[in-house]
Amino acid sequence: MFTIAIRRAPRALKSVFAAGALALATIAVTGSAVSVAPALAAPAPRLTADQAKSVQSVSDYFNRFSNIQGEFVQVGPKGHVSQGLFYISKPGKLRFEYAPPNPFLVVADGSYVIVANKKNEKTDYYPLSKTPLQLVLAPKVNLLDEAKVVDVKRQDNLVAITLEDKSAFVPGQLILVFDEQKPELVQWIIVDGDGNRTTISLSNITTNVAPDPKLFVFNAPRRIDTRERR
Repeated sequence: MFTIAIRRAPRALKSVFAAGALALATIAVTGSAVSVAPALAAPAPRLTADQAKSVQSVSDYFNRFSNIQGEFVQVGPKGHVSQGLFYISKPGKLRFEYAPPNPFLVVADGSYVIVANKKNEKTDYYPLSKTPLQLVLAPKVNLLDEAKVVDVKRQDNLVAITLEDKSAFVPGQLILVFDEQKPELVQWIIVDGDGNRTTISLSNITTNVAPDPKLFVFNAPRRIDTRERR
């Protein structure tokens, strides 16, 4: 049976994506790299017109599609590599399916981010609104208004945008790597409050193909005490 815990502290998300917390120091995509130094708790810089345009282009990308799916390769903080399939269905729904031997399944059902470890039969629930994923799973994504843009770096056609929660309630950063020529999101990273990092690279992306709604429903078996009550 799965044991279930509802957690308020999003720092525990460092175990969510099967490797620990998500983050980045250097991004490498298809032979190119955008170097990004973590800037935890950094003040929001004044963006140039070109930088603001890049941030808006990423918001427009997420607003253009209700459904996005594809494949991913994940490199964790200690170099562990996992792969699998991902599904996004806005608003608020996401699923990361990891190929064995990785035992994790991550589901966002619109209210919670649910992390299931099939190996030890443990499930944790995190309010979606208290995680960085809220920024890209919102009904209307507006990164310039809803997030603190800490950094925007560009190399060739790639732009890396480092975001923080404006309220500072959610520790860490969300970093989106966007290919402006395609245009397509090619990588994302979540940096937890401790600076741990995992990089997720996306490929074979399909848009506006509605996934099975059951993919975003998670029903964990609950323990039932059948002993007679006195």
